[in-house]
Amino acid sequence: MDATLDATTAGRTAAGVVALADTRTDSPEAGPAGEQPAAAPPAPPAPPATPTASATSATSATSVPAETSGVSGAASVAGPRPDPAGDPAVPAQAGPGGSGRRSAESAQRQPRPVVTELRLSAFGPHRSAVFPLGPLTLFAGPSGSGKSQALAAYEALAALGSGATLEEVFPDPRARIPDRAVPDAQRRRGFRLGCTVDGPVGPVRLDLAVQAEPTLRIVGERLSQDGQILLATALRDPGRRSVQAAWLTGGAIGVTRAPLPDDRLGTALLPLRVAGSTAGQRQVLAAAEQVVVALRAVFPCDPRPDRMRAAVPPGEGRLLGDCANLADVLRRTRSECGTRHALLAEAARTGCAGPVAGLDVRAPAGGGPVAAVLDRGPGRPATELARLGAGELRFLALALVLLTGPGVLAMDPAAELLSARQALTVLADGFDRGLDRRQSAELLRLALLSCGRGHIRLVAAVGEGTAAAARDLPGIAMVDLRA
Repeated sequence: MDATLDATTAGRTAAGVVALADTRTDSPEAGPAGEQPAAAPPAPPAPPATPTASATSATSATSVPAETSGVSGAASVAGPRPDPAGDPAVPAQAGPGGSGRRSAESAQRQPRPVVTELRLSAFGPHRSAVFPLGPLTLFAGPSGSGKSQALAAYEALAALGSGATLEEVFPDPRARIPDRAVPDAQRRRGFRLGCTVDGPVGPVRLDLAVQAEPTLRIVGERLSQDGQILLATALRDPGRRSVQAAWLTGGAIGVTRAPLPDDRLGTALLPLRVAGSTAGQRQVLAAAEQVVVALRAVFPCDPRPDRMRAAVPPGEGRLLGDCANLADVLRRTRSECGTRHALLAEAARTGCAGPVAGLDVRAPAGGGPVAAVLDRGPGRPATELARLGAGELRFLALALVLLTGPGVLAMDPAAELLSARQALTVLADGFDRGLDRRQSAELLRLALLSCGRGHIRLVAAVGEGTAAAARDLPGIAMVDLRA
């Protein structure tokens, strides 16, 4: 969806192929201080459009810089495949060969839908950043380098994929506008983000442009695979709260056009709008469902020790994102998940001070709130979790998350796919916050163990101490950011 194209696509554009219309939400000259205009951040994603004045302007470009990676190396961004009829708004029909073969190979690599790349074209401090994501990915860097913003972008995509509205996902959208971005002639500013989801149908790209000012709305979305646009949306009439969408249909119709809300992710709505009666529709559905499954299987976790100390009423035993109901979840795991509960107790021996014989739960005889305790062994009084240090509580909560699955977490994964066919991704900003070196090392060990099995992935931001230890461990992908 990036309005900027790689050198190859730019060459085709210069040769006369109509490019996607430019709906940039910041000025093309709005780069960091001292930047030359040619190195300015890419514009927001290009929506589908018939040739217009803005489209003509977009085609006049003769060279556009490719996106560069926020980690070592660089990655070029493939441009959209133009429609044979010359209408850039129309998703092109797949040609014979190639695509199916690559998808089959990808299916062997990724049997479960997972996000393998996060793209922040213009988001907070990030410009033209591409972050590859592995089973265990740690973001490291000094304060202000953008670790939290990167995880916030991933969390936002996950929430949109689960059906949330823009207002729910971005309560303060101005905080996501790129640094030093200036408004355009219509006084618009915004941000752009996207991801790649690999899985049974092969890599699928999702790119999104969001206008933050003067009103919050989606102004462009693109779902593509192997360079072929499957869904594209564009803001046609600013006076209406909708975008014009076009998705691949195939057959005699070719393309279906319809309005979609401008405050929700169109990709998440496709399964409700596409019948799947043609090969093109089935291709669109398969790609959209793969993206939605991967984005819905995300659990943002930020344990709050101040909320974890009090006894809690018994409930369904599903861990909240702030882990405030940890005692109730331990009550459930003790009775239903004996093996995992024992693994957690074993981890507590490393992460908690003093002897630990096990984890137990106490409740009043007549019912009421439950409290978790550390069993200190025969002849020793148990210690309530309320008396533990903040680091010990965060350690126990994060260890529990890594040792469990969606059924024990307060999340709503895609019900249409068996849990064994999904991979849970845990997002943890400040993964090692408040932890000592011993606790951080034990959590990394648990993460490597769980992520190595393929059913859990971890994307976390860590401090320099944990990052230094992790760099020497195989199986961990480090993303080093610099302020």
